[in-house]
Amino acid sequence: MSSDQIVEMGAVDSGGRDLRLLDALSSLNEIGMAVNRLAAGENRGIRSTLQLIVDHAIKVIPGGAAIIYPYDMEAQVLDSTSRVVAGTTALVPPDSPRRDGFGTRAIRRRQRVLSDEALDIVISSAALAAGVRSVACFPLVIAEQPVGVLSIYTATARQYGEFELLVIDGLVNYAAMAIHQARRLGHVQRDLIGDEDALNRLWRAGMLISSRLGLDDTLKAILQMALDVTNAHYGIFRLLDDSGAHLETRALAGASGRPQINALPVDGSSIMGWVAVHRQPLCIHDLEAAPWVQVYRPLDADLRMRSELAVPLIGSSGRLEGVLNLESPEIGAFGDQDRHLIQSLATQAVIAIQEARLLDALLEVARLLLIQPYPRVFQHLVTQACNLLNAAASALWVLEGENLVLAAATYGTPRSERLPLRGSLTGLAVIRRAPVMSEDVRDDPRFHRVDLAQQYAWTRALIVPLLSSDDGQAIGALSVYSVQGESSRFTESEWDEKVLTCLAYYAALALQNADHQQALRLAQERQAVAETFAAIGDVAANALHHLNNKVGAIPVRVQGIQDKCQVALLADDYLASNLKQIGQSAREAMEAVRDSLTHLRPINPAPVSLMRCVIAALDEAQLPRGVEVEIQTLEGLPPVVAHQRSLIFVFVNLLDNAVAAMQGSGTIRVRGWSTTTCIAVTVADDGPGIAAELHERIFEFTPPEKMPERNGKLGFGLWWVKTLLMRLGGSISVESDGEHGATFQLRLPRAETSHV
Repeated sequence: MSSDQIVEMGAVDSGGRDLRLLDALSSLNEIGMAVNRLAAGENRGIRSTLQLIVDHAIKVIPGGAAIIYPYDMEAQVLDSTSRVVAGTTALVPPDSPRRDGFGTRAIRRRQRVLSDEALDIVISSAALAAGVRSVACFPLVIAEQPVGVLSIYTATARQYGEFELLVIDGLVNYAAMAIHQARRLGHVQRDLIGDEDALNRLWRAGMLISSRLGLDDTLKAILQMALDVTNAHYGIFRLLDDSGAHLETRALAGASGRPQINALPVDGSSIMGWVAVHRQPLCIHDLEAAPWVQVYRPLDADLRMRSELAVPLIGSSGRLEGVLNLESPEIGAFGDQDRHLIQSLATQAVIAIQEARLLDALLEVARLLLIQPYPRVFQHLVTQACNLLNAAASALWVLEGENLVLAAATYGTPRSERLPLRGSLTGLAVIRRAPVMSEDVRDDPRFHRVDLAQQYAWTRALIVPLLSSDDGQAIGALSVYSVQGESSRFTESEWDEKVLTCLAYYAALALQNADHQQALRLAQERQAVAETFAAIGDVAANALHHLNNKVGAIPVRVQGIQDKCQVALLADDYLASNLKQIGQSAREAMEAVRDSLTHLRPINPAPVSLMRCVIAALDEAQLPRGVEVEIQTLEGLPPVVAHQRSLIFVFVNLLDNAVAAMQGSGTIRVRGWSTTTCIAVTVADDGPGIAAELHERIFEFTPPEKMPERNGKLGFGLWWVKTLLMRLGGSISVESDGEHGATFQLRLPRAETSHV
């Protein structure tokens, strides 16, 4: 009732009407407060509020009876069992509201119905017998939806005045609001109870995951929980096999044995296969209805299942892990609430699967770190990166100076491929020491291998740095790539970033362990070499002294014979020629011995230019015409701490070794770069390469008599090269896939001075 209407009525009516108006306003105010308390959730109750409304309705229509009937929307009937009554109880009809009565018409038309106006409806015989002569029905409507009826019965036929109708309309509105609020609060309370129950079950599932290390035990427990909360008869977990083509049984509940079919193809020939293909849940109310009856594959042929609920297991990266399936012998056994709950349990199962897979992978990597060389650990890590992140390809790069060198990959690019550190997408992760992502590497100008991206249809990329545990510096990068059209979303998943970062730490650890072990071996070898050469040096000096006394005296004695026997020698050409050759051979023998034994003497390292040593080695090596030499990035490198003559000898041997491998025809590439502590140089050839099992053996000692002729050089092979480098504080290693040439890498300590 509007304020204007109240003012107008107060002006027209006087005396007793003013008191009725005040009484009506007081009643409406009291009812409004009751409805507000009901909306706020106070526990007064809907029935007491409705009782207050009908009590005040009788004050407006004294001598009558007022009844509120709630309306059941689903059954479309007025509920007489929940009615609220006030006034003269003798006038209350004993029967329920008729389907064609005043109340039903008020509901249908959404407007009040008065018996003195609706002449086509008669008062029921039961009501007439109770003394009812007048009926007024007011629909309780809120948001265009009926929630009940307020009916007023009187013992005399009467008409309602405007004031009475206005007050009753106000009461009707409050009654509609009260019923609506009560129902809404009831729904909320039921939802809260259901949500609390669901949360408790999910909490139990989380506890199961944290308390069980075995994946099978966890899946069985989750499956049993799914049966308990849905009253399903059967349940099964099928996980995707390694090929991605079949769903294999992993856990079963509600059955005594294995299912009839252990593996289902990922296609539309079965319900679980359909769910796996479409990656969406499926709730089937009747398995004997089309089209499901044609593709239903029963778990047990002896039992008749009628309804099924299947949900896909999809990880955060979009990887399909498998399908969770429930079955029941009842038609329509599963509803939306069951579907939502089972999807939540499926999420818990995915977490368990991912954690189990990650734990198994990390345990295997830890085992390999103890028994395998780091290249094999690298290859295992890139394979695991693809498996764990649902990626199509993975690559691992190691930092060498201003370049990144490919150390392992799952695609067909040979190792030792190089990328520039500056300006590349992979290099950006190394420079930033933070993960780098790309939505489509085919269009990313920072990605240097667009040809590979187009060849393999790569799109998304995630790259994380390899961080050293010693100083936190980046020493490489680990990357993964997804394929166009696949559902991998690892660039959107924090989990995948953390998994890849974890694998990157293992890669860094493998590389650091290799470096530390290599440093330890080198230190031990250098110590042994130093002790050996200290002893050999003394022996060599003594041997050289005796040789000089004996062999060195031969040229002097020859010269004496030539001086004293000139006449005889002039008369005998054979004698003169042989005597001359004896003296020449003795001198050459002593020179060769002195030259070779110089490598046994103590070395005094000093700053040496690598470029000068390489050029000098090229002059001495006298390479055949079919061999070309490319020298890159040596000019401008800082000097190394070495012995110039020994270092030239090293490069001569490496050049000779490359020429022999290429059989006198090919290209030798010499590259260098600088780090904070050392200078690295590689000598690469186009030969047939060196098998992996020979990488260490080629540096073993080989007696000179078993070595090929090397133009009269001392010739202990690559053992001698390695030994000299160890004496200089350096190292040498080889990289080769056994098919595409060999690359020897030398590392020498960097001199502090910048000039030689």
